[in-house]
Amino acid sequence: MFFKLSGKVRIYTCFLTVLLFGGCQQQLQPKLQQRSKQGMVVSAHPLASAAGLRVLQEGGNAVDAAAATALAISVVEPFSAGIGGGGFLLLRRAETGTVQALDFRERSPKRATRDMYLDKQGKVRPRLSLDGHLAAGIPGTVAGLYTVHREYGRLPWAQVVAQAIALAENGFPVSSRFTKAVGGRVDAIKKNRAARDIFTRGGILYQPGELLVQRDLARTLRQISQNPQSFYRGDIARAIASDMAKNGGIITLEDLKKYTPIWRNPVCGNFRAYQICAMSPPSSGGVHLLEILNILGDTDLKRLGRKSPDTLHLLAESMRIAYADRAEYLGDPDFVSVPVKALTSRNYGKFRRSQIDMTTAKPSTEVKAVDAKTLSRFVRESPETTHLTVVDSDRNVVSLTFTVNGGFGAAVVAAGTGILLNNEMDDFAAAPGVPNLFGLVGGEANSIAPGKTPLSSMTPVIVTENGKFRLAAGAPGGSTIITTVLQIVLNVLVYDMDVGEAVSAPRIHHQWLPDRLMVERGGFDAATLSELRRRGHQIVERDGWGNANAIVLTPDGWLEGAADPRGEGEAKGF
Repeated sequence: MFFKLSGKVRIYTCFLTVLLFGGCQQQLQPKLQQRSKQGMVVSAHPLASAAGLRVLQEGGNAVDAAAATALAISVVEPFSAGIGGGGFLLLRRAETGTVQALDFRERSPKRATRDMYLDKQGKVRPRLSLDGHLAAGIPGTVAGLYTVHREYGRLPWAQVVAQAIALAENGFPVSSRFTKAVGGRVDAIKKNRAARDIFTRGGILYQPGELLVQRDLARTLRQISQNPQSFYRGDIARAIASDMAKNGGIITLEDLKKYTPIWRNPVCGNFRAYQICAMSPPSSGGVHLLEILNILGDTDLKRLGRKSPDTLHLLAESMRIAYADRAEYLGDPDFVSVPVKALTSRNYGKFRRSQIDMTTAKPSTEVKAVDAKTLSRFVRESPETTHLTVVDSDRNVVSLTFTVNGGFGAAVVAAGTGILLNNEMDDFAAAPGVPNLFGLVGGEANSIAPGKTPLSSMTPVIVTENGKFRLAAGAPGGSTIITTVLQIVLNVLVYDMDVGEAVSAPRIHHQWLPDRLMVERGGFDAATLSELRRRGHQIVERDGWGNANAIVLTPDGWLEGAADPRGEGEAKGF
């Protein structure tokens, strides 16, 4: 049964502020948020949320429901994530109270080389890491979902996969968002026959409401339901390897056989009364979420006000610093030493806070990662993407972000399988200082090497208070993921917003390079933006980004879930 908090719907309301601010401010209103005591699923697509909810109703736990939801997303939202991609999962088990992190991110093939996307002059060859078979890393989604299910799921694996099979076999009506996503990648999709045959009608876009049937994908999912290892060692693996060999790709059967998800320790730290746990490297998300929270420290953000110039300036400068550190220090911890403890220490946050001038924005050319010697003082030891959040009646929690990287990944489907392949190799630094699809700059720590995992910004998060679950959230959005999750966390924990308000509130984003402050169009008044420009910020107004979702536990024991009004997702509870 659903319990709805309010009659708010997805509309834009324009508040006339001409006399005060010389402009008109638009406020994005929350979707209907759901309340439940039994369980909650929130994802980027209503059909995927329904698949997860049904698994909960059939007696499954949060792990079962998360796997079912993710597999359904692979069918109904292939432009953002799928079984041809990879991701990260956080799991909080109620019986232990501990948070575990599973890395099922794509990895580079054995034949990958440092300079594989460069020409003879050492220049990056345009689109090579974005389009086509050579752009794909070894997919990890199937291995990741099966691994966590095998260890902690309750229902039979085949039952968990069943609804994704039905969606692929029977079809589903595509949305305007789907049509727009195909339109944005249609030129690349048309170059690959298998992708063109699935995602268009002979090169013509599906229109909203038309039924998309994916028979090859249904057969593949049925094989996975019977034997998940077929993706890595059986007929599916052989089909992927064969298609790679015929089309200039470098993923081999040996690469697929060697793929194994990795259980890692999450990055956890304290922010005021709360413990924040997020994904550790090779995701940069957890490290820089905690770094920014430590820079903010005990600043009375609530007194300043969420939309005040001082708050927005401090947030932007903190983001700038964190992303400068990201470019220098973050990479795959199996290949490079990542100074996690130093970057996430409170003392380092205070040190970085002391470098912020509250009256003037510092140009990114003057903001550098601290040198290794300075950073060592703080060691106290001996992008499209999708997110889903699930909490069950026992208060087991899954926060899962996964992706095929860019819209429709590499825009190629492994012939006969229905599997859309990722273009995750673009998340490596093709060359030092050269930005990727999301404008992020990387260095030596994120260079290409065989078997290496590319750096990510995915930031699934779980927050506890006094040892009890409080909040789980995440978002897609490439380089904006970290800052989107940061602002949702602040909205709930500092500004006392309900979950619907927290995910719908207007956002800002700064990532060091390019040196610009992105602000959500219509979300901030003209006087505030004028003051930020006066302080030196190069402001770019953009339409909303992020498509986040979250679940909170209220003090009276209710689960409240909300999907982002910027997307088409839904929260479903019972």
